[in-house]
Amino acid sequence: MSVPIPVLTFFNNKGGVGKTSLIYHLAWMFASLGKRVVIADLDPQANLTAAFLEEEKIEELWEGKLPGSTVYQCVKPIAGVEDIADPILQHITQDLYLIPGDVSLSGFEDTLSNQWPKSMGDNNLYRPMRILSSFWQIMQKAADKVQADIILVDIGPNLGAINQSVLIASDYAIIPLSADLFSLQGLKGLGATLRKWKKQWQERLGNWQENLESSNCPELQLPQGKTEVIGYLCRQSNMYLGKVTRSEATWLDRVATVYREAILNIAVHSDVNDPQEDPYCLASIKHYRSLVPMAQEQRKPIFNLTSADGAIGSHAHAVQAAKKDFQELAEKIAGKIGLSL
Repeated sequence: MSVPIPVLTFFNNKGGVGKTSLIYHLAWMFASLGKRVVIADLDPQANLTAAFLEEEKIEELWEGKLPGSTVYQCVKPIAGVEDIADPILQHITQDLYLIPGDVSLSGFEDTLSNQWPKSMGDNNLYRPMRILSSFWQIMQKAADKVQADIILVDIGPNLGAINQSVLIASDYAIIPLSADLFSLQGLKGLGATLRKWKKQWQERLGNWQENLESSNCPELQLPQGKTEVIGYLCRQSNMYLGKVTRSEATWLDRVATVYREAILNIAVHSDVNDPQEDPYCLASIKHYRSLVPMAQEQRKPIFNLTSADGAIGSHAHAVQAAKKDFQELAEKIAGKIGLSL
């Protein structure tokens, strides 16, 4: 395996924050800016895969069960007695590749859970460590195949074993939020969970490196598990006459404080209340309203809609505004992770 490619995961343990749509658009934008992107759909709901592929193609992949054809078909062999299958990528467009998701992936949760205690044993550690790092192995193999510059990852809204293994495989994470009570409450517990997962993986790395087995298996590369949360994104939802409603504004005012306390684990000495003024807020994501179903029907990002798709008049202006918004966000993320555009 060559030098590991950076893995960026979008994660919130609360659903309905626009995470999948966000990754979809950022993947297209990074590709349009000349970066080769691998998208890994590691959410068992496979919504991101549904955004990229026609239903007929997804059914073919799921029913065909060809080794490596989906993320589950990559890990299925190692859940038995074989090794990880090489991923078969779906080529979406120039510089954009997908590791398809699979609803069967939820069945891998128990396999992962069982390996965490085994990975702290005194011997026979190779298999537990390989299973726990299997998502990282798959993503790096995929990136190596196409010489990718970045890996973008979608995961489900929970704190289960799948997401634990994905987060330790991630170099960076971004937290999408909605301006509501549920997002804020979820954010409060997220930081402690991430710190616990990182600590547990460091213990296992140390146990592996001190074990004789590691010197006999130099080919096993492992993720470092030093996930850096680079910021959060606020999704605008409740708009009236183009303005944020009072209820949403109230929750937005509390996001900056909760993010610092929960995620950064620091006492708040800042008067920052408005996310627009917060350096940790990467963007405020607009809803884009009627452009969304139009783009879904054409199976393309909002900013690629044309007059032939129905994007005329005010819609055409909104398309250009969306392109500007997502380009600025991609550039900001690239700057945070050291990705040259």
